[in-house]
Amino acid sequence: MKKVIDVQAAVAVAAAEAIVAKTQGTFGVGGAMLDQFGTVLKSLHNNVIRQGLVFDPTAHGERQLIDWYYAERAKGTPLPEPQDITIVTSLDPCCMCTGAILAGGFSVMVAATDANAGINYDSSASFDALPEGLRPQAQASFAYPAVLGDSQYARAAHGMAPKSFFIGKTIGEPTQALCSLVFEATAKGAMALFDSDPPRSRLKDPATLSVKHAIVCALKKVYPEALTVRCQPQKPDVQLVPALQTAMARDKVMGGKGDAVALLDSFGNLLLCMPGRRNKSDIRTAFMECTRAYAQLRYKLMEHATPEQREEIRQYLGHPKDGTFVFANGPDDGALSFMELGAYGSTMEGELPASNPAQFQYVLPALPQRELEHICASMPPLYRHLIRIRPVQVADAALIAALS
Repeated sequence: MKKVIDVQAAVAVAAAEAIVAKTQGTFGVGGAMLDQFGTVLKSLHNNVIRQGLVFDPTAHGERQLIDWYYAERAKGTPLPEPQDITIVTSLDPCCMCTGAILAGGFSVMVAATDANAGINYDSSASFDALPEGLRPQAQASFAYPAVLGDSQYARAAHGMAPKSFFIGKTIGEPTQALCSLVFEATAKGAMALFDSDPPRSRLKDPATLSVKHAIVCALKKVYPEALTVRCQPQKPDVQLVPALQTAMARDKVMGGKGDAVALLDSFGNLLLCMPGRRNKSDIRTAFMECTRAYAQLRYKLMEHATPEQREEIRQYLGHPKDGTFVFANGPDDGALSFMELGAYGSTMEGELPASNPAQFQYVLPALPQRELEHICASMPPLYRHLIRIRPVQVADAALIAALS
């Protein structure tokens, strides 16, 4: 295993991963996980895009590192406790990754800033984008080492001081510039791939396909009850109760508190209803499983398909922004919910259609609606201005009563 004893060397490892991400055609971001002695336990890069297709909107470097950590622990691999681990990232973590970091109790050291989606988007280290109760933890665990020099990349140190095992505690300007420029060079192209799906007017109803059609077979392999429930478009109703209750029960068996997230398409068809898998990883919540499963279903169908076949897949399995995510339990002000709000933003990766303002719905509230709206309105600019995340409670009283 490689060992690093100064901040510059640690950031260089993350920067190298960011370059690999760029060659893959995904967002140019990389990260590494270090123990309390500076040993590099694992390094990874962004994997949102593969082969020009959206592979997994949640596959940011930090989130993947945290899932790797829990997977290794589950295998019996001896690893330090989270408080003794530092995640080094080439770019300020997004809301999803910040929530995952805080939920796990890890420390993080950040190279480049991200004024659009980074949790420290204003470089104040006050972390006002977080719910109030999470800010002290971020202030005590997020480090932004100094970049010495006179260029636009220079900065004073802020946030937590780098861990004591780092002898050198600054980042070189060239390395800082590399982290920034690699991300800037890839972000626009990667985001454009989220807009490659046909508009709502060109989508086709998968319920009209034969049960033997490859799309239906693949969908039912992931979720056998797919296409067995149909609500009015954008209006989830009491018909979802059996699917949600079954997934909520499975969530408890798999280490969760009884949560579930369903995905309806633009026609109101139930495509997926997933529990979390927190027995596999503390951050594998129901929404993380649902959005990842749908993205990877589409990716696997399109991976070796012809252009004509890809177009058909996109028409029958449209982008989630034209459908509806239905959470059994609404977001609260904790780290896991903040992670899910961020992951939802990463799934949308752009403005919601004006025709579908209630894309994100929940059945049971965890917070008063006004408090939830305040959390969303405080998120970094990408989430509050472009995506405009706005969870709302489902309107169907029978659905609410059934799960209450």
